[in-house]
Amino acid sequence: MAGLTLKGVRKAYGTIAVIHGVDLAIADGEFIVFVGPSGCGKSTLLRIIAGLEDVTDGEIAIDGLDVTRVPASDRGLAMVFQSYALYPHMTVYKNMAFALENMGLAHTETDGRVRRAAKMLRLTEYLERKPKALSGGQRQRVAIGRAIVRDPKIFLLDEPLSNLDAELRVATRKELAALHAEIGGTMIYVTHDQVEAMTMAHRIVVLRGGRIEQVGTPLDLYNRPDNLFVAGFIGSPRMNLLPVQVISPGLVRVGETGEPIKVTTGSLAVGASATLGVRPEHIALADGAADLTLTIDLVEQLGGDTYFYASAPGLPQITVRQNGQALRGRGETLPVRFEPAHLHLFDAQGAAVRPGR
Repeated sequence: MAGLTLKGVRKAYGTIAVIHGVDLAIADGEFIVFVGPSGCGKSTLLRIIAGLEDVTDGEIAIDGLDVTRVPASDRGLAMVFQSYALYPHMTVYKNMAFALENMGLAHTETDGRVRRAAKMLRLTEYLERKPKALSGGQRQRVAIGRAIVRDPKIFLLDEPLSNLDAELRVATRKELAALHAEIGGTMIYVTHDQVEAMTMAHRIVVLRGGRIEQVGTPLDLYNRPDNLFVAGFIGSPRMNLLPVQVISPGLVRVGETGEPIKVTTGSLAVGASATLGVRPEHIALADGAADLTLTIDLVEQLGGDTYFYASAPGLPQITVRQNGQALRGRGETLPVRFEPAHLHLFDAQGAAVRPGR
C-alpha cells in the first residue's frame, strides 16, 4: 500500500477552472472520504489521482514518486466506479480474474488471489454465477473484489453505493469499513452523502467549487467546523444557523425577541452581524428562563427521538432534537435554551470565530 501527496493540483477545461490549487497529504493505510455537493469537483479530483484526467498544473506523488505524467495503467491503482461495469457473459470468477490473466499472472497465483478475495467478500458460493443472477449488493462486491485481486497501492471508489437501495447501502457501508480494517489498504472514497463520510472515514475532505474547505476527522468537522459551509453540510439534520447581532463582548442576541446569549465573539465589534450555529441535539427544552420561545410547525416522532421543527419571528425554521418521545403538538409554544458549550459563531464572511480572533 502507499501514501499520496497532491501539491497545487489544478484542472481547467479551456478557460473554465474546476480544481483550484488542491494541496493534500494522505498517509499509508488511511480511509479518506471526499465529500461535497454535486459539481464540487470530488469525482474529477479522484479521476486526476487515477490518471484518467490530466492535470493542468501541480504534482501528484505516490510514496514520494512523482506520477503526474505517468499513465493510469502504470500507477498501480484500482478504481471502483458508480456503475458495476461487470462483464455480463463472464462468471464472477472470470470477472475477478480477467485483469490478472491479461497481466500474464500464473494460473495458480490468479486462482489464489480470486479465491482469497471471494472469501473476504463472502462471494465464494457465487463464483460460477453470472452477474444477472446476483443482487445489486453482490454485484458491487464483485466490482470491489476485482479491485482487491490486483493488490493495488491505493483503492479509489467513486460513489460505489449510490445505485443501491437504502437498506443495502447501510449493509454494504459496514462491509466496506470491515474490509478496510482487514486489508489495511489506503482507500479514497467519493460520496455526496455526508452520513457515509461520517461513518466510514478516518479523515474527511470537504470540497466546494473545486477547493478544499476543511480536512479533519469526522468529529473534528462536526465539533469544530471552520466555516458556515462545513457547519451546514456536515451533520444530519443540519446545524441550525441563526442571524445574530453582537450586543457586547461575549454576548449576542438572536432575532427580535431572543435573550442575550453567551458565546465567544473574538474580535467582532459591538453591533456586528454574525451567524450563530447550534445543532438540533444541543437545544434543550427550557423549564425556566428561555433563550428563545418558538412555535411548533411540525413534529416527527421516531420512537427513540423526537424532532420539532419550529419558528420564531425573523428567524429561519429551527430544528430541535429531543431524546425519547416528547409529546407536544403543532401550534404549541416551545421555550428553549441553547447549550453554551456547544455554540458556534461565524463572522459576516462565514469564517468561524475562535477565542483570540
